[in-house]
Amino acid sequence: MSAPLLAVEGLSVDFPGDGGRVRVVDCIGFSIAAGETLALVGESGCGKSMTALAVMRLVAKPGRIEPGSRIRLEGRDLLSLSVPEMRGVRGARIGMIFQEPMTSLNPVTTVGEQVMEAIELHAGIPRAKARERVIELFGHVGIPDPARRFQAYPHQLSGGLKQRVMIAMAMAMRPRLLIADEPTTALDATIRAQILELLRTLCAETGTAVLLITHDFGVVNETADRVAVMYAGQIVEEGTRLEVLSQPRHPYTQGLLRSIPKPEARGARLEEIKGIVPRPGHWPPGCRFHTRCPFAFEPCPVRAPERTALSATQAACCHLLTREARP
Repeated sequence: MSAPLLAVEGLSVDFPGDGGRVRVVDCIGFSIAAGETLALVGESGCGKSMTALAVMRLVAKPGRIEPGSRIRLEGRDLLSLSVPEMRGVRGARIGMIFQEPMTSLNPVTTVGEQVMEAIELHAGIPRAKARERVIELFGHVGIPDPARRFQAYPHQLSGGLKQRVMIAMAMAMRPRLLIADEPTTALDATIRAQILELLRTLCAETGTAVLLITHDFGVVNETADRVAVMYAGQIVEEGTRLEVLSQPRHPYTQGLLRSIPKPEARGARLEEIKGIVPRPGHWPPGCRFHTRCPFAFEPCPVRAPERTALSATQAACCHLLTREARP
């Protein structure tokens, strides 16, 4: 097998807290092949967005990526790069669509200038040529009247158009990896479908791999090749989209899927996962999900299960491993 485009191993991120450093991402690993889409899913606060920022080396101080973490893009160790070298990777080799386009775009600069600045930084082409390229990009991502929209400020655009600007900026240099952090948040169903279709089309045309951060299994079903499920700073299940959505192994994944509203059950009460996600620094011992798990038994509060391969899926669950071992 060829080497993955992105390989993350033993990634941990911590911040100062009461009594010392507190981990918010705890020794996770995953890989993405060229042209593949990996969805990283889980409840708010589980560490998804922090994982994306770590890959981009944008963890704000006093946070830090802990020693021993490894992030490789096309075999290149990103954590060993100097600040100027990493700045050259962002935008050129890795593009990112941030969660909130309104706060990610500069409100006092036209959207065209903002995308043009990214192109000038990495391509080193004259301004006139960069302007032509931005207008062409705007048309390619479905922004109507792109020459006029070039002069627009963020507040003059709808949420869907702002998100298309962010996509144009992220894809301007045809990056090898695109990180999309909740790219359809706060968009209505029609615009959401258009944005997802646009991302699929652009990535298919360019061969770009995608790390998709989301909590929406509808988005996962429409876009992902593989799925990694995060809980309390750890990846608890990983597998193909088909297996994870149709035959989830980990009780947490099962609970997430049961909590999705179903058209045929309109009016019925939604199932919920009891309890709340523990805060970093207050994670329970053993399996971190055992305080909310309906299958918890003796080993769970003391044993931290490792991910084990079960068909095409890997899951970390004491109950599941015990069940699979039964004759």
